[in-house]
Amino acid sequence: MIPMVDLKRQYARLKNRINQALGEALEQTQFILGPNVGKLEEEVADYHKLPHAIGCANGTDALLLALRACGIGPGDEVITTPFTFIATAEVAAQIGARAVFVDICPDTFNIDPDKIEAKISPRTKAIVPVHLFGHPADMDPILAIAKKHGLFVIEDCAQAFGATYRGRTVGAFGDLGCFSFFPSKNLGCYGDGGIVITGSETLAAKVRMLRNHGSAVRYYHSEVGYNSRLDELQAAILRVKLPEIDEANDARRQNAAAYCKALAGRDILLPSERPDCRHVYHQFTLRVKNRQAVADALTAAGIASAVYYPVPLHRQEVFVRMYGPQESLPVAETCAAEVLSLPMFPELTAEEIRRITDVIRNVRF
Repeated sequence: MIPMVDLKRQYARLKNRINQALGEALEQTQFILGPNVGKLEEEVADYHKLPHAIGCANGTDALLLALRACGIGPGDEVITTPFTFIATAEVAAQIGARAVFVDICPDTFNIDPDKIEAKISPRTKAIVPVHLFGHPADMDPILAIAKKHGLFVIEDCAQAFGATYRGRTVGAFGDLGCFSFFPSKNLGCYGDGGIVITGSETLAAKVRMLRNHGSAVRYYHSEVGYNSRLDELQAAILRVKLPEIDEANDARRQNAAAYCKALAGRDILLPSERPDCRHVYHQFTLRVKNRQAVADALTAAGIASAVYYPVPLHRQEVFVRMYGPQESLPVAETCAAEVLSLPMFPELTAEEIRRITDVIRNVRF
């Protein structure tokens, strides 16, 4: 079986260093906001050339804390993409705000900047672009729109650690950048974890306070916050992996190039990379009209595949119930009917890619 991601191979390669880091963390017994959390925050901030990074419990909480830090709450609106994991919009609903969905670009699967301004209202407080599958959203026009209308920009970078736009890492463009360390992510821990990065001392202080029960000084609470602290053991694991993230992303890019070369000329829309962008291929996602036939052929050959995402958010039952029937967003709807993701991880071998692409090439299109 060729899986979508193989963490066993990754652990085998890093086992000695990870076990040593965990052993040291266990010996020092500072399990809540211990030294590994603080050092990881410094290292992630340095990686993005920003002054602040604040660890939290998971990527969903990173988004939630960012919205709260920007003062977003009941009655406010947040503009985002319908083609993403539900957490991007879910956190807005959790604090009484509303996610307003804008259709996507067909080549990158990311929010279409040309369609954003039509959705801005007096209640709009932020734009939340998602760098889906590892390809950067088109940040220049998004930032220009936000500046024109006085809006916050909160980047959802859950799938894009290390991706760059015009030579700068994603997450460093908006007011805040939010990352997930879910195990399958490009930079993942062995449980849940997340982090928020920002250039603003004010926003950083707010996120730091909110993640710890609304407390900046122990036992003094200025807001209702959350118990959303990054675990010390997960931080120790991430500190082993972080120095290798660019090399791991390079391996993903090499695997993507091999896929594209082998599948060129077929009736398949392959992932693209826009100029001045560095795609890090959290997923290698095709668009194919006879998706089920391809998925069935792969399954029969012992090869995993997955659909991210089969139902865009504006068509999800929960948001239809909350917001009423939504207008059609045709690009997102078409993509949801056609996308198929193939196995993608740094340790994927050339022989495995050959096996996967041979199966696809033999499907009748």
